[in-house]
Amino acid sequence: MARDRSLLRRIAERRRSGLILGKPDVRVDLPSHTRGVKQGNSRGNYAKQPGHLPDGRSTAARSTGIRPRARNPILPGMPNLSPP
Repeated sequence: MARDRSLLRRIAERRRSGLILGKPDVRVDLPSHTRGVKQGNSRGNYAKQPGHLPDGRSTAARSTGIRPRARNPILPGMPNLSPP
C-alpha cells in the first residue's frame, strides 16, 4: 500500500484540478421568488397543459406524446394510472 500512495495522490490531484470555478450567478440577499413570475402550481395552468382535465384527473397525454390515445384505459370506467 505504501508504494501505491504516490499513484493515488496523482489521481486525486487530477480530479481536483478539473474543477472550473467562476463567479456565482445568484445573490444571497435576494428573495427566492421574484414578483410576477408564474409558479407551476398557480391556478389556471391545468387548462394550458395537455392531458390535464378540469376535475383534476389526467389522461395519457400528460405523460407521453407518442400515441396517447392508445395508452388510455380500454373502458371508460377503468382508472387512468399514469406515472407521476
